[in-house]
Amino acid sequence: MTVSTTHFWRKLLKPLLGLVMSLCVGVVLAGSIEPEQAQLVPDEQGQALMARFKLLLGARLEEAVGRGVPLNFRLEFTLERKRKYWVDEHMTSRVLHYRLAYHALTRQYRLSVDSLHQNFESLDEALASLGRVARLHVVDKGQLQAGETYLAAVRLSLDHEQLPKPLQVDALADRDWRVEAKTQRWEFTAITDK
Repeated sequence: MTVSTTHFWRKLLKPLLGLVMSLCVGVVLAGSIEPEQAQLVPDEQGQALMARFKLLLGARLEEAVGRGVPLNFRLEFTLERKRKYWVDEHMTSRVLHYRLAYHALTRQYRLSVDSLHQNFESLDEALASLGRVARLHVVDKGQLQAGETYLAAVRLSLDHEQLPKPLQVDALADRDWRVEAKTQRWEFTAITDK
């Protein structure tokens, strides 16, 4: 009787243990992009965005980029003027596209923004650079009024639509191909806009 009961519990626990392990591995392998800091600072033309993100691609995407699959990212910034009795007014927005690729011949990771390229020895260095936005002009002079309250939002995300077609299907169906991207929102009052 005890032999068959033990055998029964082993048969029951083995699939459950496998399920729990696969869920734990899925959580570990899934990527995320989390904003750590974002602010607007004055520049010569108005206001510039400074932001920092923590990027974790996950094992699947790290392996894919290491095998030559380019990854595209989108940096999205929006600014709205807060209104009391009406919908917030859209002031400006800016979208920047990044491309991260590995070149096997040079054994370097290349981060591209428009026609500008920068090479890195490791994926960690490339991701650290991708996660830093330094003085990106986003608001022209004269757009902000002193004393007005504004809502700003910034988000860095993996652009799944730019993946090769077979991987787009995987990105929809498989959690390991997804990168959760959070939006940083903050409210500020304009002091002056010279």
